[in-house]
Amino acid sequence: MTFDPLAEENEMNNTEEINQTTDQEITENTVETQEQEIANLKSQIDELKDKHLRLFAEFDNYRKRTMKESLEIRQTAAKDTITSLLTVLDDFERAKKAGEMPGSTEVFPEGVNLVFHKLFTTLTAKGLKVMESTGKEFNAEFHEAITEIPAPSDDLKGKVIDTVENGYFLNDKIIRYAKVVVGK
Repeated sequence: MTFDPLAEENEMNNTEEINQTTDQEITENTVETQEQEIANLKSQIDELKDKHLRLFAEFDNYRKRTMKESLEIRQTAAKDTITSLLTVLDDFERAKKAGEMPGSTEVFPEGVNLVFHKLFTTLTAKGLKVMESTGKEFNAEFHEAITEIPAPSDDLKGKVIDTVENGYFLNDKIIRYAKVVVGK
């Protein structure tokens, strides 16, 4: 065997070219793989951001809803107590009207009037409002018609002629409907 330096150099050049081609292919494959990995990671980041944003919005809605419910509960917590005191108010009003009628032997003492006024003022401060009904258009959402009578005039047809029992609002919610007489 003879030693051919030219053949050996060609063989080395071929080996280097093959190595360079292989290195380029490996580098290209690695770059493609890394780009795919980066795209996957960006996709995951976007997905996690979306989940985080939705979770934050859901929690914010929950917080607002519970605050609103808590406020409503506090505002109407005494509803049962106030509703039961409405009959006492009605009795005071009836006694006061009876004492103010001409020729009545009943007297509504000043002390009882002060107690009535103080009770009414206290309940008003807690959010109680009297429903004004007499002379207003009959509305089934606010009034309970006890009876219908012929209207004294045409302009009173379909309107409340008399209020038998006052209706009340507690913090703008109806707690008792007004019992009324309607003109027909």
